[in-house]
Amino acid sequence: MIQTVREKFSCRGCETITQPPAPFHVTPRGFAGPHLLAMILFEKFGQHQPLNRQSERYRREGIELSVSTLADQVGACSAVLQPLHALIERHVLAAERLHGDDTTVPILAKGKTVKGHIWVYVRDDRPFGGRAPPAALYYASRDRRHEHPARHLHGFTGILQADAYSGYNELYDPSRAPGPIAAALCWAHARRQFFELADIAANARRRKGTAAISPVALEAVRRIDALFDIERGINGLAANERLRVRQRGSAPLVAALEAWLREERSCLSRAASVAQPIDYMLKRWDDFARFLGDGRICLTNNAAERALRGFALGRKSWLFAGSERGADRAAVMATLIMTAKLNDIDPQAWLADVLARINDHAIHRLDQLLPWNWKPANGPRKLAA
Repeated sequence: MIQTVREKFSCRGCETITQPPAPFHVTPRGFAGPHLLAMILFEKFGQHQPLNRQSERYRREGIELSVSTLADQVGACSAVLQPLHALIERHVLAAERLHGDDTTVPILAKGKTVKGHIWVYVRDDRPFGGRAPPAALYYASRDRRHEHPARHLHGFTGILQADAYSGYNELYDPSRAPGPIAAALCWAHARRQFFELADIAANARRRKGTAAISPVALEAVRRIDALFDIERGINGLAANERLRVRQRGSAPLVAALEAWLREERSCLSRAASVAQPIDYMLKRWDDFARFLGDGRICLTNNAAERALRGFALGRKSWLFAGSERGADRAAVMATLIMTAKLNDIDPQAWLADVLARINDHAIHRLDQLLPWNWKPANGPRKLAA
């Protein structure tokens, strides 16, 4: 418990009374300090503990914090931290290449839930030796219509690594106003479809309806794995060096894979189970092969999938977002917490320090509080305590 004493002074000449200003609170006339607020935020959005469970835990410790009180604290914090979210948004959308993906998040609406979506765009230049700090940007929406990615990336003109979701097609249009976005599809998505048909262990565990292992799928997995072996050796190298290795080692393998897939497809019927993953690749072959002409492109979209893992795990605990505004708050806080994690910063310590300092920090130097520029004001020992 921190008690603040503000002495009043009066002037005998003019009878004016003065008093030092009250310290900043994230919530007006609030009682929760920055460390408690940071713990609430990190538990909810970093450890996936819903507010009702937090309230029950505090009650067992003799502290009465209702769910509505905790929700008010979360809303106030997300509003105070909004300028940092805007800076991260600007940083992410200034990238030359982004990873993009989305996942479902149920949103409460008039006694039922609707299938909302959380979208993520990750900037991570480390695989090709980029010096820009990594960051993740999240948005929430009530549905999965194509206008959402179009609005999110309205000014972006670089490379988008994503799956084959048709909602992105508008971004790839050559007549797009800022300029078209180049599509680079994920080889892990393509490999997964073949692997499911060639997974011997999974088929052995099935008691009923065991499907025969597809030799074509098994061979496709083997050929794709050869590309991944090359990628492991060039991860972190400069883009021009990655491109040189790919032209020498990966390009012949990709050309051979395409020829083999087309030959195998000509011998298969429409009903063949392996025909679908083959068609998935061949219909989009240029977008799959784009990594051969640009060293900045990764072979997979795993960076975006890792960024969404928290929501996939968390929705089993908190079940749904309480409202569209709640989903937007979750997107803001996930942006801050995941960006801190990507830069190897303790999110809870960073949030506590930022909440204590942001009010008195000069607006033109707000970038000093971003995770990759952050330096604790009170030193590591006090923050740890």
